[in-house]
Amino acid sequence: MFMPRRKIRIETERLTLRPPVLTDFREWSSLRERSAEFLVPWEPQWASDHLSRKGFANRVHWSQRSISQGSAVPLFLIRREDSVLLGAITLDNIRRGPAQAGTLGYWTGEPYARQGYMREALLAMVHHAFERLNLSRLEAACLPENQPSRRLLEKCGFKYEGVAQSYLQIDGRWRTHVLYAALRSDRRGRTDAG
Repeated sequence: MFMPRRKIRIETERLTLRPPVLTDFREWSSLRERSAEFLVPWEPQWASDHLSRKGFANRVHWSQRSISQGSAVPLFLIRREDSVLLGAITLDNIRRGPAQAGTLGYWTGEPYARQGYMREALLAMVHHAFERLNLSRLEAACLPENQPSRRLLEKCGFKYEGVAQSYLQIDGRWRTHVLYAALRSDRRGRTDAG
């Protein structure tokens, strides 16, 4: 059962996963700005105020409200050894009732990509979703050509399930995505990406 009033903080070997706070603004905006060329091809188009203090404050308030309502778990990846922000992971669209499911999204700042941080965070979030939130199914989607994200999902036990045409607007246009899912009790065996 989900406990919305409980503070969410997940510890891994190298990371602390915690909700964003207003004092993260400078570090977050700097990392996003430095990593823009790396991130923009894979993300929804950035709003005109994306890197502004007001835009970030809205994001923090959305995070707090979503956690308290049990509809999402947006967390920043903080490297414990030096308290540096590396990226973020969000369990969103949490559906209760017969579905017991949610959707995962994530990003890593370019200087910290391909160092195993997101794998560590994703595995911790999957564990949290299944064991603490009692979800049954986690979904994730990425662009077909995003091989690093596809490999990450597969290494974390997600199985390829198919293709969704015009799934999300990425960098200003509707894009087809490949769909992956992890099940709490997965008996499907290995599936190969198409």
